This record gives sequence, structure tokens and C-alpha cells, in this order.
Amino acid sequence: MSTIEFILDSFWNSQIWLPPNVTWKDIEPNDDIAYANYRHLILPLPMALVMLMFRFTLERYLFAPLGVFLGIKTRKKRQLIPNEALKKVAHVNRKLTHSELVGLSKRLDLSERQVERLLRQQHAQYKPSTLVKFCETSWRFLYYLSSFLFGVFCLWDKPWLWDINNCWTNYPHQSVPDDCWWYYMMSLTFYWALAASQFFDVQRKDFWPMFIHHITTICLLSFSWVCNMVRIGTLVLLIHDCADIFLEAAKMAKYAKYQKTCDGIFVIFALLWIVTRIGIYPFWILHNSIIGAPKLVEMFPAYYIFNSMLLILLFLHVIWTCIILKLAYKFLFSGQCEGDLRSSSSEVEEDSANGLREESIYSHKG
Repeated sequence: MSTIEFILDSFWNSQIWLPPNVTWKDIEPNDDIAYANYRHLILPLPMALVMLMFRFTLERYLFAPLGVFLGIKTRKKRQLIPNEALKKVAHVNRKLTHSELVGLSKRLDLSERQVERLLRQQHAQYKPSTLVKFCETSWRFLYYLSSFLFGVFCLWDKPWLWDINNCWTNYPHQSVPDDCWWYYMMSLTFYWALAASQFFDVQRKDFWPMFIHHITTICLLSFSWVCNMVRIGTLVLLIHDCADIFLEAAKMAKYAKYQKTCDGIFVIFALLWIVTRIGIYPFWILHNSIIGAPKLVEMFPAYYIFNSMLLILLFLHVIWTCIILKLAYKFLFSGQCEGDLRSSSSEVEEDSANGLREESIYSHKG
């Protein structure tokens, strides 16, 4: 046996991934039971590329025109200084010490004030416009809404939605219905696309917590698929999608400057988030997975890994709940939801006094 074969055999040891006395042959898909097929986990990768292309098409031809219709201004990029000075400044960090500023002003034959203004303009020129942010948010809103509605459609007639103990009844010999197969594959596709697009989407201060969240979600979905823990996985997906709908809707309203609408949706979002992420998720799903499942299923190593990932998600929920509560506190005292719900700075930028325009993905000229 080669080293690679030994490593693969050790990694896919059924004693790690499956309950005692169950082997991989026992859960091979057959005519009687449509088990989760681990080979299908490769499908979301090419599907993610298709989803990204679909997203960019919608952003250009649907969401951008919608944003313009709602009053969000389009902005075009223009050359600030038609000489080599701009190119030189473009490579300089925006935050300079006084000595660096003096040296740069001498080198460019400009006053310190002119250099500072040029740096501010250069920095602002490459900030994503409000319309770009609106389009990104609209895409996530559309996905979360569609995913949640499809999840309700899939699970409404499933026994484990109404009695969570059915997630473990006769485990792991459980068939995966076609609708649940699509629910899982589309969710994996979305999170693969989200993890990839995060590196070229609008950067925010919670970049790494969000990236960890996406990767943890992908691992959790893939892990539960391999172990055929699909039933409990569908409940996790359903709980996570519903609050995100209102988060993205509130941001869309804020970008379009419908502040009262944003405030109202934010209140709904905050309440729904706390109920689902801090209430239902730990006290229904996690409680059953940690306390209820051992009463119905013999424990095995993969079970503990699965629950560890569920706990990581809970930890991230707590972090974001603290952020939401801070925003709610400001809302109570200021009367409106200030700033963006996920941002390193104000997300809604005004045109600068000097008439600087940013390039948009949509223009009136088409």
C-alpha cells in the first residue's frame, strides 16, 4: 500500500465518520434509499462559477437600474490631474507622516495642502460607489429570500421540521429527498461563491469573521453531507437564512436613503436575529444535537466534530449580536440606525465638493 493510499484510508476510516458497526458500503446510494453521495460535493464548485456570472448579470441589468430608479446616483471616474503627478501619488499610502508629506510635495512641486487633497481624492476615486454596494446587497437579499422560501417549501412536509428528534430516527439509514438535495447543493454553491467573491466585493471591518463564517458553513454542510446528517443540516440552513433577508433589505433601504424604512426593517431584523440565532439555534438545534442525539444514536468521532462546528457558528452569532445591540442602542438614543450594519465606515457616500465621480457598473449610456 502506498503512502497516499494509507493516508486516504486513514482519513476515510468509517470508524471516524460513521456510527459503530456501519461502513461506507452500508450507506452507498441504492434503489431503496437515496443516501447522500459524497461525490456530489464537487458539483457546487462549477455551479459557483455559474452563480457568479448570473449574479454579475443581475447586478448590471436589474439591480443597478433598480438602484438608479430609487434615486441612487451613478458616478463616473475621471482623471484628476492629467500628468505624471497623479500616477506618482497613486502608489503612495494615503496616511503619510509630516516628513513624508513635505518630501512628496517637493517632489511633485505642489503645496502640502494640494498633496493632501490629491491623496484624499485619489483614495475616494477607488472607493466603491453606493450603487455598487446596493447591487451587492440586492443580490444577497434575492438569494436569502429565495433560499428561505425554497427551504420552507422543502421542509414543510418533512417530519423532522415538526419533531426534531426525527433527525436521528434510524440514522444513518435516511434517504435524501430530491428537494433537500437541491436545497443543500444550492446552499453550498452560494457559500462557495460568497467566499470567493468576498475578496473583490466591498471590504468591511468584519472581513475575517465573515470569511471564517463562510468556510465554517461550507465545512459544516460538506461534513454533514458526507455523514448523511442532512436533516439537521437543513434546519440549520433554514434558521440562518430568515434573519439575513431583513439585514440585506435594511441595507438596501439605507443606500437608497429611505431612512425610516431602514429603521423599521432594522428593528424586525434585530428581533428576528436574536430569536433565531440566540434563541432557536442554541436551544432547539444545538440542544438536540448535543443532548438529544446521544439518546437515539451511538456516538462516533465525526459527531463531535460536527457539533464543534455548530458551536463555532454560535460563537460568531454572539459576536455579531453584540454589534447589533450596539447599533440598537444608538438607534434608541438617536432615533435612526446610524452607519451601515456591516461597515468599516459610512457606506453611503456623497459626491465630494470638488465634483469627483466614481466609476459605476451601470451608466445611463448603457
